[in-house]
Order: sequence, then structure tokens, then C-alpha cells
Amino acid sequence: MKPVAIFRHSPTEGPGYFAEFLDERSIPWRLIRVDANDPVPREAGEYSGLVFMGGPMSVNDDLPWITPALALIRNAVGRDIPVLGHCLGGQLMSKALGGVVVRNQYKEIGWGKVTVADTGTARAWFGSVSSFDAFHWHGETFSLPQGAAEFLSGEYCANQGFALGKHLGLQCHVEMTGEMIANWCEIGAAEISASQASPAVQTAAVMQAQAAEKLPQLHDVARRLYERWVAGLSA
Repeated sequence: MKPVAIFRHSPTEGPGYFAEFLDERSIPWRLIRVDANDPVPREAGEYSGLVFMGGPMSVNDDLPWITPALALIRNAVGRDIPVLGHCLGGQLMSKALGGVVVRNQYKEIGWGKVTVADTGTARAWFGSVSSFDAFHWHGETFSLPQGAAEFLSGEYCANQGFALGKHLGLQCHVEMTGEMIANWCEIGAAEISASQASPAVQTAAVMQAQAAEKLPQLHDVARRLYERWVAGLSA
């Protein structure tokens, strides 16, 4: 099988639990470190799937790798090669497929409940799961690209995810590990402090205290989503 390409946009926002999931199933993957100036491929055909992780930047920033990333997503979708996006990655997918990314009314940092839409598409991905506590760290939100139906929503951010066939874009983070949460809380301390006026922002202490309880369920949900996504991988 060709490897899954995983795009990292920040040193601390790697694949996390998703890499564990792939390794457990002996699915090969290759890390493309955009943050270390690894070039964005022009063609998706050398990979069985594309996965875009998070990052502190905006998809609307004038960064040299964003236009090639958007083109690569469109190339993959046109060739029916599965694409998966986490947070910034979901925003990249939305913009590449005709959606827009704008500032969200509330900054979301920490644990927060998201609700699965009662639609056939959502049920195909989530099964009987009707809601779960996801991890969030974002200040922007995406619109649903054409053809994507209501899928996943939250109290402080209406669009938390979308699916288009075998392609999955998420605003929330399902790939988190305890180590990632601790690292983000440390490097993001100033942002957390400056954002406490938002009702959707937790303190670092609360985020980390809730991790032991909430991560197992989050991984259960992630596993379900990832199982369906890898079923569509190209040979």
C-alpha cells in the first residue's frame, strides 16, 4: 500500500493518536513537515490518503505553502483519494472545496461537547454516538463546502465537521493525547490567559484534569471515524 501523507504545520501539532491508530494496523505513513519547509507535493497519486493536522496560523494567511496545499486537496478529491483534516486541516479542506473560513464568534480552547446530526451521512460515520466531548483550540470557523450536509455541531461553533463521500473535515480535535494537551497548555499559556472572557475557554488546569476521564471516549470516537476513513484508502 502507498503511504498515507500526514501534513504537520506546527512542531507540537503532529498526528498524535492518529499515528498510533495507523501503526496498530501496519498502515504505512509519511510525515510531511510543512513547519520545517518540507515541500507540498503537487500530485496526490503517490499516497493512499492525505491527512492535514492543526496549526496556529489561518488558512487566510499569506503563507507560501497554503496555495499548494489547497491545490493538492482538490487534486486528491478529484482523484477520489481520501482526505482527512483536523482543525486547521478541516479549514484547509473547506476553503479548497469552495467554502470560506472566518473568525468564530467565540474562541474555543479546551473540552466541549459536540452533537452528531441525525442524518444518514453522520450516522454512517458515528454509528450510535449522538454526542461526545471533543477537544478544541481555534478562533476561526469554516462554512460547509457544496454538497456537505449538517454533520457535527457545537454550542459555541456551529460547524464542527463535514463529510463529502470518503473525505472528512473536522473543526474539533479527535487526535489528542495527554502529552499533546500538556504541551499545548504550556506553549499556549498566554493565549489561554488572554481568552478567559470567552465562555468556551478553560484553564490549563481544568483541561489537563479532565483529560484522564475524557480521552478514552475521545479515542473511541476517533477510532470509529478513522476506521471508516482508512476503509477508503487507495491501494
